[in-house]
Amino acid sequence: MKRIRGRHHRAGSGPSRSSNAQTPLNRNHVFDSTGPDLRVRGTAQQLFEKYLQLGRDATGTGDRILAEAYFQHAEHYFRILNAMNQAAEKSQQERTERQQQRQRAYEDRREARGERSEEEQPSQEQEVEYNAERSSDEEQDHRATEVEAD
Repeated sequence: MKRIRGRHHRAGSGPSRSSNAQTPLNRNHVFDSTGPDLRVRGTAQQLFEKYLQLGRDATGTGDRILAEAYFQHAEHYFRILNAMNQAAEKSQQERTERQQQRQRAYEDRREARGERSEEEQPSQEQEVEYNAERSSDEEQDHRATEVEAD
C-alpha cells in the first residue's frame, strides 16, 4: 500500500468548484459552450459573434426555432461582455481615484515641507526678469547709499 503524504489528503485533490461558481471576469477567459446542436469554445466576444452568425444563418434557412436558440445563446454572452465591461470601468475608476488620492497626499506633504510644485516653480524667463529687477534694485540702493555717504 502506498503511503499518503500530508494530513488532509482527499481523493481528487485540487481546487474544488461548485457548479454555481462564478466565471472570472477576464476578457481572455475561454468558455466551453454547448449550444443547441454543437459545441463551441472561445472567449465571450468570440462566442457572442459565433452564435449571432449561427442565428442569422438559421434565420436565412428558415429554421426560426433554431435561430431563436442561437440568439438566446448570443444574448447570454452579450450579458457576460457587458458585465466584464462594467467591471473594467469600475476598476479603472477605482484606480484613478487611488491615483488622485496619492497625488493629493504627495502635494500635501510637499506643502507641509514648504516646497514648491513644478507648476509653482518660476520659468527661466521669470527667473531672468526677477534677477534683473533684483540687480537694478540693488544698484539703486547702492547709489542711494553713496549719495547719503557724500
